[in-house]
Amino acid sequence: MSEPKITLWSDADYFSPYVMSVYVALHEKALPFTLKTVDLSGGENLRPGWEGYTLTRRVPVLAVDDFELSESSAIAEYLEETFAPPEWERIYPHDRQNRARARQIQAWLRSDLMPIREERSTDVVFAGAKKAPLSSAGLASAAKLFDTANLLLAHGKPNLFGEWCIADTDLALMLNRLVLNGDDVPERLVEYAAFQWQRSSVQRFVALSGAR
Repeated sequence: MSEPKITLWSDADYFSPYVMSVYVALHEKALPFTLKTVDLSGGENLRPGWEGYTLTRRVPVLAVDDFELSESSAIAEYLEETFAPPEWERIYPHDRQNRARARQIQAWLRSDLMPIREERSTDVVFAGAKKAPLSSAGLASAAKLFDTANLLLAHGKPNLFGEWCIADTDLALMLNRLVLNGDDVPERLVEYAAFQWQRSSVQRFVALSGAR
């Protein structure tokens, strides 16, 4: 079986949390890939000539040979099924219920907590930007995030399910929108996010944006 040709499309600034999720997944599976960028600020993604135009016109876009796919959670599931254990490393838990829970967490982080995503954009994480204090909606959203994360991590282990999975990276990114801005975050969650952030695949992506 020949090695597949894999390409990942990112925003030019490497600020997308969803690109980061796919980038980490590819590295965790030790899959060689080519990284390409599209200029979102210049509208390059809205031009018919761009490879992802016929999909969602957003990043990330993953191309594996002649198959193209967008949306980070769909990409992660495709990678897990296509490049499956034991030949490739897992990015989702082995246990079926934990796998379902990990996907639930990913879907929640992508569909809820909008005030945090609006008031703590990822230039906080990847460019060291500092934002104004959270609005009342932002504070309520942060409280919801903290309550849920504390329940998920009530077992006291450093990962969500006792073993790393891609949902750990996604949850740490959401927490770091607040942690790295200097917002008040429970110490247990600060420690969890810091631990996840030191993973080599995460640090590889962080280095792309020039963040430290």
